[in-house]
Amino acid sequence: MITQMLENIDSILYYPILIIILAAAGLYFTIRSRFVQIRLLGESCALILEKPEGGDHHVSSFQALMVSTASRVGTGNIIGVSTAICMGGPGACFWMWLMAIIGAASAFTESTLAQIYKKTDERGAFYGGPAYYIEKALGAPVFSSIFCVFLLLTYAFGFNLLCSYNLQSTFAVYSFYDPKTTPAVIGAILAVLVGYCLMGGGKRIVRLTSVIVPFMGIAYVIISLIVIFVNFRHVPAMFAEIFRDAFNFRAIFGGVAGSCMIYGIKRGLYSNEAGVGSAPNASASANVTHPVKQGLVQTVSVYIDTVLLCTATALMCLSTGVAHNAEVSGAPYVQNAISTVFGPIGPFFITVAMVLFAFTTLLGNLYYCDNALAFLNHKRPPSKAFMRVFYLACVAVIFAGAITSADACWALADIAMGGMTIINLPACVVLSHEAIGALKDYEKQKKAGQNPVFRTKNIGLNPDEFDWWK
Repeated sequence: MITQMLENIDSILYYPILIIILAAAGLYFTIRSRFVQIRLLGESCALILEKPEGGDHHVSSFQALMVSTASRVGTGNIIGVSTAICMGGPGACFWMWLMAIIGAASAFTESTLAQIYKKTDERGAFYGGPAYYIEKALGAPVFSSIFCVFLLLTYAFGFNLLCSYNLQSTFAVYSFYDPKTTPAVIGAILAVLVGYCLMGGGKRIVRLTSVIVPFMGIAYVIISLIVIFVNFRHVPAMFAEIFRDAFNFRAIFGGVAGSCMIYGIKRGLYSNEAGVGSAPNASASANVTHPVKQGLVQTVSVYIDTVLLCTATALMCLSTGVAHNAEVSGAPYVQNAISTVFGPIGPFFITVAMVLFAFTTLLGNLYYCDNALAFLNHKRPPSKAFMRVFYLACVAVIFAGAITSADACWALADIAMGGMTIINLPACVVLSHEAIGALKDYEKQKKAGQNPVFRTKNIGLNPDEFDWWK
């Protein structure tokens, strides 16, 4: 009954509420910025390697990108895509691509705003995010607090439950897997490892994700390309199936909640988080000369996640022609597909990839929680004793996720993430004139051959009201 109730809430939340908000806001940002996510893609890629101002002890654009990518790139790129195809149909891929392109403009806007309104602590480190620009620019501290509560429910609870469940599900193909005991054992091991890392603090998370995320992403794409190349004869038929299913509006509107469109949007949003309000928490930590620089960098993270990694999973699976239905939804579908080329080694590779993806996702998720907790604690980091208790609670959630049902995990994660999005995106729309003003200022300086440096007065803001951009 509880699972059914959660699924009903989930269905109403995404259709019609969130589908309208996501599409309308993304198109609005895209048009107002003149397709910044496409027009300045080359510039975005070049900015990733820019050194931070003030020396290497500051967080760079690349490190902030890797923290946000660590949360984005995870089990959703494998299990989420598999679920979308098996439950919604191959057309879900098209809707994921479309929402990624539109959503990249939302990612640019929210991360640019996070940079404009970022703050500094006593050590000179930067922090910020939606809670801060909602409170400062809109004068709505209550909504800022509600946003932080939803963030904690999403990243400390919903996503961690789901991530843990997804990881243990990849072991179901092995002979030693016992549904009664194996999930608990895997959950316990994962919880202990994550708990150990958490005691190292935020800087360890930044360093760890900077190393692991690129490695696991590249390895996964290479394996996917090999599978696609081996099955290249099926590629034309595969794309035909994707587009035929994506535009089968009779089927879509005959059952919207379970259609490829809704599954593509839901699983795409779960994976790339564009507009959700999570990545700005990492974006605010970067030390750059102009907020637009980090806004542009964050558009790349959306593309890495959905256009690269989610697509790698989708095309790898569909090109093999193995059956996709509700019975193999999740890890089994991906493992069945990869085993057609690599045999028993294939499922093992997926398990290894899932271990790495899950581990970095869990660490990235909890990095965001630190920022929300500080906001709720009157802008001060909670005590070490409180954080130890909080981390222990998070570790318990990770363990619980491994032994919870898939439907309940997905519904809880979707609902919590939806709550964040409903608060963040309308705020970004209201404040979009500041992000667009910053973009125009950036492009004006670039056109003059300068390295853009931001001054709040250039976009009509009072420098005295800002913590950093004076």
